[in-house]
Amino acid sequence: MKDKVDTAEKSQNFELFDEIKFGLFIHWGLYAIPAGRWQGEYVRGIGEWIMHQKEIPVKEYGQLAEQFNPVKFDAAAWAQLAEDAGMKYMVITAKHHDGFAMYDSQASEYNIVSATPYRKDPMKALAKACSDRGIKFGFYYSHAQDWHEPNAAGNHWDFPEEREYGIYLKDKAIPQVKELLRNYGPLFLIWFDTPFLLTKEDAIELGDLVKHLQPDCIVNSRLGHGQGDYEQTGDNAIPIQPMDEKWEVPATLNETWGYKTDDNKWKSPADLIRKLVNIVSKGGNYLLNVGPTAEGIIPEESQLILRAIGKWLKVNGESIYGTTHSPFYYDDIVWRCTAKPGKLYFHILNWPGNRLDIPGLESRVTGARFLTNGNSVRFSQSGHNLSFELPDLPLDPYDTVLVAEIDDEVARITSGYRYNDPRDVIVLHSAESRFQGEDLLYDDDTESSYNFKESSEPRNELWWYIYHPPEGKFYVDVEYSCPKRDAGTEISFRRGDEMLIDDISLTGYLKDTEGKFETLRLGEMTLETSRKYTLLKCGLKGSKSVQPRIRKATLTKIV
Repeated sequence: MKDKVDTAEKSQNFELFDEIKFGLFIHWGLYAIPAGRWQGEYVRGIGEWIMHQKEIPVKEYGQLAEQFNPVKFDAAAWAQLAEDAGMKYMVITAKHHDGFAMYDSQASEYNIVSATPYRKDPMKALAKACSDRGIKFGFYYSHAQDWHEPNAAGNHWDFPEEREYGIYLKDKAIPQVKELLRNYGPLFLIWFDTPFLLTKEDAIELGDLVKHLQPDCIVNSRLGHGQGDYEQTGDNAIPIQPMDEKWEVPATLNETWGYKTDDNKWKSPADLIRKLVNIVSKGGNYLLNVGPTAEGIIPEESQLILRAIGKWLKVNGESIYGTTHSPFYYDDIVWRCTAKPGKLYFHILNWPGNRLDIPGLESRVTGARFLTNGNSVRFSQSGHNLSFELPDLPLDPYDTVLVAEIDDEVARITSGYRYNDPRDVIVLHSAESRFQGEDLLYDDDTESSYNFKESSEPRNELWWYIYHPPEGKFYVDVEYSCPKRDAGTEISFRRGDEMLIDDISLTGYLKDTEGKFETLRLGEMTLETSRKYTLLKCGLKGSKSVQPRIRKATLTKIV
């Protein structure tokens, strides 16, 4: 049996993926009609999963197609929004888990042309609009999970447990992937998702199909079984440190992917720009999602936020596009670094006052300036310690970028400060976690998360992703604050694997800290290098209010 998809070592798109950094994700389908409500009831969770969450029968859900008529869809306006936002590629749902094809499919009549009053193929228009603007175009395709089909994964309420997955693969998935590759011009990528039931042979067959029909088209790792051209992180999941391999974070502007009328928890431009910088400084790409309405309109809030990011990128794009990841390891959340030959871009995300200290740089700095206005920056350098003099206030409300010219093409970093040096202390900042659940909030002033409401759909927790984890046993300490009324709240810290299954759990109880932040040692936890990544989860249970706050967790290696 073959072990890998047949592919050239490097393709044009594979190289370009490293350069363009920022893309627009679009989740659009029948789920935009209920928009998070079913029979008048609000449904928790992400909008495009409503069929699964409410176990809506195929015949009943399929009736939504008769109402789907996105007459306000404007492909040129969508592509223009991506361009205005500084996004260089676009990925849209050709078919999500509900099984409905948002294009003209001959392999299944369950599609937007055959089953809706709209009777047109919006993907044709969108592919052309992106091409006209130089935006790379690709499709999301749910290759294994399809709730409309009895032999695909996912639908346990309509169909018996026994599945003949090969029938679904042969009759629908493979023919539809062929249609996408043949009918919409050159594709930048195919974005597969949730490879349930897929064998390794199936994954390789699909990957080979893509490379055969479009050799330059790249594929994400959710193809399954270790296949794919680049690593796909979990949703909204940013690794805690820089990585050498190519990777991408799929993320949302609010809490959902598909449109939900009740989800107005919009992330601010400041938050999203910091996330973009954080991701790029660690070597990744940012694929940021919008969920259009059933009429075909991208919500105004989404447009305003994206254009604010684009305005920042017009000034600071030099520090994002075409850069490589930071040569430094990060201990705090004050600054991040991107690099080009002979240049280091220091992104000041949390203003430190009148001085920015950068430890560990051996290369000599020959000059420094602010990117926003070109003004020079005074600095001093002694040994491997570098200090910049800063004004009282940031020059940019989101991220002030300082570019330093160095006398080396690639920065030389002192041992102990390099991004890939072994670490005996791992700091997990709340600001860098994935906020799991609908309710969690973040306070910039205290750099802490709060609003841990009781919920199991899903739980409100902080999730951290440690790729290539170190080997060893670590003490686990959590820094928190707790008012008197919430003393006794249970805190849990758990270790999970790539399938989100917990295998180690530590618990403790918060005490009254009188508004101050204190540290609680929860116990010891082992990390293993054999895992691709370790998922660490922290949450609260049994609090009487939403006031307890978590600032960070620290793992200290036991010698």
